[in-house]
Amino acid sequence: MRKLVIGLAVALLVAGVSMAGAQNAPVGKDFCKNVSITFFPGGPEGGPFASTVYRGAKAAQDLTGANVTYVWSNWIPSTMVAQFKNAVARRPDGIAVMGHPGDAALDPLITDAENAGIIVTSQNVTLPKAEAEYKTKGFGYVGQELYQSGVSLATAAAKMANLQKGDRTMVWGLLSQGTRGLRSKGAVDTLKQMGMTVDYIEISDAVNSDPTQGTSVIDGYIASHPDVKLIIVDHGALTATIPTYLKAAGVKPGQITTAGFDMTPATVSGLEDGYISVVLDQQPWLQGFLPIMQICLTKQYGFSGLHIDTGGALITKANVGAIASLINQGIR
Repeated sequence: MRKLVIGLAVALLVAGVSMAGAQNAPVGKDFCKNVSITFFPGGPEGGPFASTVYRGAKAAQDLTGANVTYVWSNWIPSTMVAQFKNAVARRPDGIAVMGHPGDAALDPLITDAENAGIIVTSQNVTLPKAEAEYKTKGFGYVGQELYQSGVSLATAAAKMANLQKGDRTMVWGLLSQGTRGLRSKGAVDTLKQMGMTVDYIEISDAVNSDPTQGTSVIDGYIASHPDVKLIIVDHGALTATIPTYLKAAGVKPGQITTAGFDMTPATVSGLEDGYISVVLDQQPWLQGFLPIMQICLTKQYGFSGLHIDTGGALITKANVGAIASLINQGIR
């Protein structure tokens, strides 16, 4: 793992040697010592996706020497807004925020932060207006391109399910969350364009924070829609819980094609056992590691914001073995 983080850091650092205004050449380890950063892993502490994001951020912290404070939000946008406001009041050198609340909710606070000399960058969900406004001041993005990710997963899942026009499908998503909801919208739009019947269910705040509370949702839906052929889950922690949902509903592996996002050890088991059919991996470890590097590069060497797409790999039972050990280490 040490070789991995050093390799990533070197790739990002070497280009900055000739930056105008840089007082010292990048020196690798501890080059960001005494820089204070507030970092949002997004979900609950110990949650599968947020924990992988945290491990990536912690690796960057250990490498750069930055002083990082972690803020856990349970995936609730209103909580993120309140926490961001508090973070600005503490005046760190930088804030790496999840973009779930969207531009309308966060942009006034981001402007306050920028006016106070705080470097802001984002991960997991884009904030396109803020990024365009403050890119030259280090506002970047690390994560997947949300709408296209929904399109890609729905396309692959429909093919695996051998769907025909009129077949029933279900998307369990977060359309209400603005930009965050674009991934759900991409999946819904794609299935409708294919001529499928699409049932959409919004993920509640309770289930968003505690996936185990979603068991009754899936059990009830399948009981009332026994003809469903494809279920897409737009949430990493809920994807990992798909086997639990299907077992409770009495569904056997492969009986219903299921698709979701993000890799965890539980998701690996679900793919291997056949309860999960296909997963789009957005590589959350990078969504922790690279925003810390972004802030450090901007603070120390004046780098502008980097927009990095981490999504795109489709994982199935056929190829999950190649990365299973890395997933179990919390890297993929």
